[in-house]
Amino acid sequence: MPSALDTPQGAAELAESLLPPLGNRWLHTQAVAARAREVSAAVPEEERDLLVAAAWLHDLGYAPELRDTGFHPIDGARHLMRLGAPDRLVRLVAHHSGAVYEAEQRGLSAELAVYEREDAPILDALIYADMTTGPAGQSFDFDRRIEEILVRYDVGSEVHTAITNARTYLAAAIERTRERLGRTTAQSANGS
Repeated sequence: MPSALDTPQGAAELAESLLPPLGNRWLHTQAVAARAREVSAAVPEEERDLLVAAAWLHDLGYAPELRDTGFHPIDGARHLMRLGAPDRLVRLVAHHSGAVYEAEQRGLSAELAVYEREDAPILDALIYADMTTGPAGQSFDFDRRIEEILVRYDVGSEVHTAITNARTYLAAAIERTRERLGRTTAQSANGS
Protein backbone atom coordinates (compact mmCIF):
# COMPACT_ATOMS: atom_id res chain seq x y z
CA MET A 1 0.00 0.00 0.00
CA PRO A 2 1.44 3.44 -0.93
CA SER A 3 2.29 5.93 1.78
CA ALA A 4 -0.07 8.79 2.58
CA LEU A 5 0.15 11.50 -0.07
CA ASP A 6 0.60 14.29 2.48
CA THR A 7 3.85 12.75 3.70
CA PRO A 8 7.15 13.42 1.94
CA GLN A 9 7.60 9.73 1.23
CA GLY A 10 4.12 9.20 -0.21
CA ALA A 11 4.30 12.37 -2.28
CA ALA A 12 7.76 11.47 -3.59
CA GLU A 13 6.50 8.01 -4.60
CA LEU A 14 3.59 9.51 -6.55
CA ALA A 15 5.81 12.12 -8.21
CA GLU A 16 8.36 9.46 -9.14
CA SER A 17 5.61 7.36 -10.72
CA LEU A 18 4.68 10.16 -13.16
CA LEU A 19 7.39 12.78 -13.64
CA PRO A 20 10.76 11.13 -14.51
CA PRO A 21 9.93 10.88 -18.25
CA LEU A 22 9.62 14.69 -18.27
CA GLY A 23 13.39 15.13 -17.81
CA ASN A 24 14.08 18.63 -16.52
CA ARG A 25 10.64 18.84 -14.90
CA TRP A 26 11.62 15.86 -12.74
CA LEU A 27 14.96 17.48 -11.88
CA HIS A 28 13.13 20.69 -10.97
CA THR A 29 10.63 18.80 -8.80
CA GLN A 30 13.34 16.98 -6.85
CA ALA A 31 15.20 20.25 -6.24
CA VAL A 32 12.01 22.09 -5.18
CA ALA A 33 11.33 19.33 -2.63
CA ALA A 34 14.89 19.64 -1.31
CA ARG A 35 14.54 23.44 -1.10
CA ALA A 36 11.21 23.06 0.72
CA ARG A 37 12.96 20.83 3.25
CA GLU A 38 15.68 23.49 3.66
CA VAL A 39 13.15 26.27 4.36
CA SER A 40 10.69 24.20 6.37
CA ALA A 41 11.62 26.08 9.55
CA ALA A 42 9.56 28.95 8.08
CA VAL A 43 6.37 27.02 8.85
CA PRO A 44 5.01 25.52 12.05
CA GLU A 45 6.61 22.18 12.86
CA GLU A 46 3.35 20.26 12.33
CA GLU A 47 3.15 21.57 8.72
CA ARG A 48 6.69 20.79 7.60
CA ASP A 49 5.95 17.37 6.12
CA LEU A 50 2.93 18.82 4.29
CA LEU A 51 5.15 21.56 2.81
CA VAL A 52 7.64 19.02 1.48
CA ALA A 53 4.82 16.80 0.17
CA ALA A 54 3.30 19.78 -1.68
CA ALA A 55 6.71 20.56 -3.16
CA TRP A 56 7.00 17.00 -4.49
CA LEU A 57 3.56 17.28 -6.05
CA HIS A 58 3.39 20.93 -7.19
CA ASP A 59 4.09 20.12 -10.86
CA LEU A 60 2.30 16.77 -10.98
CA GLY A 61 -0.23 18.20 -13.44
CA TYR A 62 2.45 18.34 -16.15
CA ALA A 63 2.26 14.54 -16.50
CA PRO A 64 0.67 13.95 -19.93
CA GLU A 65 -1.72 11.32 -18.58
CA LEU A 66 -3.17 13.87 -16.14
CA ARG A 67 -3.72 16.61 -18.71
CA ASP A 68 -7.29 17.88 -18.64
CA THR A 69 -7.41 21.68 -18.73
CA GLY A 70 -3.78 22.03 -19.82
CA PHE A 71 -3.10 24.15 -16.74
CA HIS A 72 -0.90 22.05 -14.48
CA PRO A 73 -1.99 23.42 -11.05
CA ILE A 74 -5.62 22.51 -11.74
CA ASP A 75 -4.80 19.23 -13.47
CA GLY A 76 -2.55 18.19 -10.57
CA ALA A 77 -5.13 19.23 -7.96
CA ARG A 78 -7.88 17.30 -9.76
CA HIS A 79 -5.75 14.16 -9.85
CA LEU A 80 -4.95 14.48 -6.15
CA MET A 81 -8.66 14.88 -5.38
CA ARG A 82 -9.42 11.70 -7.35
CA LEU A 83 -6.80 9.91 -5.24
CA GLY A 84 -8.41 11.14 -2.03
CA ALA A 85 -5.53 13.40 -1.01
CA PRO A 86 -6.10 15.72 1.95
CA ASP A 87 -7.79 19.00 1.05
CA ARG A 88 -4.92 21.23 2.19
CA LEU A 89 -2.47 19.38 -0.03
CA VAL A 90 -4.84 19.70 -3.00
CA ARG A 91 -5.26 23.44 -2.38
CA LEU A 92 -1.51 24.03 -2.06
CA VAL A 93 -0.88 22.32 -5.38
CA ALA A 94 -3.74 24.24 -7.01
CA HIS A 95 -2.46 27.61 -5.81
CA HIS A 96 1.31 27.25 -5.94
CA SER A 97 3.36 30.13 -7.29
CA GLY A 98 0.59 32.57 -8.08
CA ALA A 99 -1.56 30.18 -10.09
CA VAL A 100 -4.47 32.61 -9.84
CA TYR A 101 -2.67 34.97 -12.24
CA GLU A 102 -2.19 32.35 -14.93
CA ALA A 103 -5.68 30.94 -14.43
CA GLU A 104 -7.01 34.41 -15.23
CA GLN A 105 -4.97 34.52 -18.46
CA ARG A 106 -6.23 31.08 -19.47
CA GLY A 107 -9.88 31.76 -18.66
CA LEU A 108 -9.78 29.17 -15.86
CA SER A 109 -10.45 31.38 -12.83
CA ALA A 110 -13.73 29.62 -12.03
CA GLU A 111 -12.07 26.20 -12.21
CA LEU A 112 -9.29 27.33 -9.86
CA ALA A 113 -11.74 29.02 -7.48
CA VAL A 114 -13.07 25.57 -6.55
CA TYR A 115 -9.90 25.31 -4.45
CA GLU A 116 -9.75 27.89 -1.67
CA ARG A 117 -6.39 29.65 -1.46
CA GLU A 118 -4.83 29.57 1.98
CA ASP A 119 -2.68 32.67 2.35
CA ALA A 120 -0.38 31.32 5.04
CA PRO A 121 3.29 30.65 5.75
CA ILE A 122 3.06 27.21 4.13
CA LEU A 123 1.96 28.63 0.75
CA ASP A 124 4.65 31.32 1.00
CA ALA A 125 7.30 28.66 1.66
CA LEU A 126 6.08 26.57 -1.29
CA ILE A 127 6.32 29.65 -3.50
CA TYR A 128 9.82 30.29 -2.14
CA ALA A 129 10.93 26.74 -2.95
CA ASP A 130 9.55 26.89 -6.50
CA MET A 131 10.58 30.45 -7.27
CA THR A 132 14.21 29.93 -6.22
CA THR A 133 14.69 26.75 -8.24
CA GLY A 134 15.43 26.76 -11.96
CA PRO A 135 13.81 24.58 -14.62
CA ALA A 136 16.48 21.87 -14.34
CA GLY A 137 16.90 22.09 -10.56
CA GLN A 138 19.41 24.94 -10.45
CA SER A 139 19.50 27.15 -7.38
CA PHE A 140 18.41 30.63 -8.46
CA ASP A 141 17.67 33.81 -6.61
CA PHE A 142 14.13 35.11 -7.15
CA ASP A 143 14.98 37.76 -9.74
CA ARG A 144 17.01 35.33 -11.83
CA ARG A 145 14.17 32.78 -11.70
CA ILE A 146 11.64 35.36 -12.86
CA GLU A 147 13.91 36.53 -15.69
CA GLU A 148 14.48 32.90 -16.74
CA ILE A 149 10.71 32.38 -17.02
CA LEU A 150 10.23 35.63 -18.94
CA VAL A 151 12.93 34.63 -21.43
CA ARG A 152 11.58 31.09 -21.82
CA TYR A 153 8.04 32.25 -22.68
CA ASP A 154 7.18 34.69 -25.46
CA VAL A 155 5.97 38.17 -24.64
CA GLY A 156 2.18 38.11 -24.74
CA SER A 157 1.96 34.41 -23.86
CA GLU A 158 -0.23 33.38 -20.94
CA VAL A 159 2.75 32.45 -18.79
CA HIS A 160 4.77 35.59 -19.60
CA THR A 161 1.81 37.85 -18.85
CA ALA A 162 0.86 35.95 -15.69
CA ILE A 163 4.36 35.91 -14.21
CA THR A 164 4.75 39.62 -14.98
CA ASN A 165 1.47 40.34 -13.18
CA ALA A 166 2.33 37.98 -10.29
CA ARG A 167 5.84 39.29 -9.67
CA THR A 168 4.92 41.59 -6.76
CA TYR A 169 2.77 38.88 -5.12
CA LEU A 170 5.53 36.29 -5.49
CA ALA A 171 8.24 38.67 -4.24
CA ALA A 172 6.18 39.37 -1.12
CA ALA A 173 5.84 35.62 -0.42
CA ILE A 174 9.60 35.21 -0.82
CA GLU A 175 10.28 38.11 1.55
CA ARG A 176 7.84 36.83 4.19
CA THR A 177 9.53 33.42 4.07
CA ARG A 178 12.97 35.00 4.46
CA GLU A 179 11.72 37.01 7.44
CA ARG A 180 10.27 33.89 9.07
CA LEU A 181 13.53 32.03 8.52
CA GLY A 182 15.46 34.95 9.97
CA ARG A 183 13.31 34.96 13.10
CA THR A 184 13.75 31.19 13.47
CA THR A 185 17.52 31.50 13.11
CA ALA A 186 17.62 34.32 15.65
CA GLN A 187 15.51 32.31 18.11
CA SER A 188 17.81 29.30 17.71
CA ALA A 189 20.87 31.48 18.29
CA ASN A 190 19.28 32.85 21.47
CA GLY A 191 18.48 29.35 22.69
CA SER A 192 14.70 29.84 22.75
